[in-house]
Amino acid sequence: MIISVASGKGGTGKTTIAVNMAMALGTRVQLLDCDVEEPNAHLFIHPEITSTESVNVSVPAVDEGRCTGCGKCAEICQFKAIVVISGMVLTFPELCHSCGGCMAVCPEKAISEAFREVGVLGRGYRNGLDFVHGKLRVGEAMSPPLIRKVRSCARPDVVTIIDAPPGTSCPVIAAMKGVDFVILVTEPTPFGLNDLQLAVEAVKTLHIPCGIVLNRSDIGDSAVQAYAAAESIPLLLEIPFERRIAEAYSKGVLMVTAFPEWREKFKALYQNIVGYISAGGPSR
Repeated sequence: MIISVASGKGGTGKTTIAVNMAMALGTRVQLLDCDVEEPNAHLFIHPEITSTESVNVSVPAVDEGRCTGCGKCAEICQFKAIVVISGMVLTFPELCHSCGGCMAVCPEKAISEAFREVGVLGRGYRNGLDFVHGKLRVGEAMSPPLIRKVRSCARPDVVTIIDAPPGTSCPVIAAMKGVDFVILVTEPTPFGLNDLQLAVEAVKTLHIPCGIVLNRSDIGDSAVQAYAAAESIPLLLEIPFERRIAEAYSKGVLMVTAFPEWREKFKALYQNIVGYISAGGPSR
């Protein structure tokens, strides 16, 4: 089973849910930190990183001696990663989506495949927990290739929990597509509700069942609960706004470690998800 933990906005507690549920379940669990622009699950898990590898994407390399400046490569590129100006070919690797179209249409076979690094993938372990995260190269604009690389490490023999990026753009879709269930983490504020609605629409498009975890549940208003009821989305867990929880978080201490009663609550969260999936719960 693969569960993605997502949110319509940053700062709602998405990583808190992902790391605590992963540690509560114990062994035969895998945590994939796909929030590659700012991965911080390792600050709570404290894994022993046993291996790292560079993650590269393909980009075009132009042989100027063979190029005639015909412009067919620029015509096919929808992202303006390769352009022809006065017969000269210019490439912009940061814009390239690695489709290979420019190489396929070049009549002179003047374009070959080169590679550039977009980030680093690290793997590690802690007490039976399999941990994988990606770190996007500073200044890199394209995170989906690195997210897909992290997801390629998913093991079919264990429960896999994905800490997705915040928002509803392409990186989030890359972290949610094809999973069995999505946990949407939000807070009871107007901003929280607005971004939750955007996230729900994204999940609907992917036809994935989802549920809501309400963080800092005793502040704000009840608009999120009303929205969940109206949309028939299960409210899986509520976490109150408590100083002791905030203090533990600020020190990098897991809730399930500092407060044993929360270990059982996160186990129950997982069992509720299993129940919804087994019962064929509503697909969004």
